[in-house]
Amino acid sequence: MSRVPVALQLYTVRDVAAGDFVGTLKQVAEMGYEGVEFASTYGMEAGELKKIIDDLGLGVAGAHVGKLDLTENLQAAADYYGQLGAKYLVTSGLTEKELQATAEGWKEGAKIYEEIGANCKELGFRFAYHNHSFEFVQFEGKYALDIFYDSSDSDLVKGEVDVYWVQHGNECPVEFLKRHGDRSPLIHIKDMVADDSRTFTEVGTGIIDFAPVFDICESTGAEWYIIEQDRCKGSSIESARTSLESMKKWGKLG
Repeated sequence: MSRVPVALQLYTVRDVAAGDFVGTLKQVAEMGYEGVEFASTYGMEAGELKKIIDDLGLGVAGAHVGKLDLTENLQAAADYYGQLGAKYLVTSGLTEKELQATAEGWKEGAKIYEEIGANCKELGFRFAYHNHSFEFVQFEGKYALDIFYDSSDSDLVKGEVDVYWVQHGNECPVEFLKRHGDRSPLIHIKDMVADDSRTFTEVGTGIIDFAPVFDICESTGAEWYIIEQDRCKGSSIESARTSLESMKKWGKLG
């Protein structure tokens, strides 16, 4: 069983990255992160960015790309992120308004994303869907996200399972991964506070039990653990550092 490397979803530190993207990447590398997942590249030319991340020793876990870019500008996205060495293009583009109403809507959505996945594969990428919690509505006793995955080709539509949002949807992340871990190469590692706000907190300071999450991910071939915190009470850089320290404490960093 090979060790899974640890990346940071740069959305976590977007407040500082917007003012100094290169400096932020340097801080991320200095903390000990092994890779990054892009949410934005702040207008930087791909060749220049590639040299920077190579010099910093950062791998690329993937890139979040909007649905419009996946449908209308896929070649441009592939050209750009291909230069950075990304294997995965990720979106969370399904919306409650579009699909939550019926099981059939989720099945139709699965076919839309299956086609996107086929187009990504043709260009040398894998496509993955990042969940939130609205996908955990039920139709006849089955979660919408289960319907979505069961209605799509697992080779064309991979999962980027966000354990916080699974928990927020009142499902057990481990139980969900038992059903879909074998199609989920990217795992968002994110924690939840213990109070009724159920908001975000640094990994290792909340209620999610990560040990069984790691066990199942490592048995099903996860390729990256990606730390993310959507909102931070204090410094986003320090939040990213605290989360990484938990991963180090748990022996998840080389």
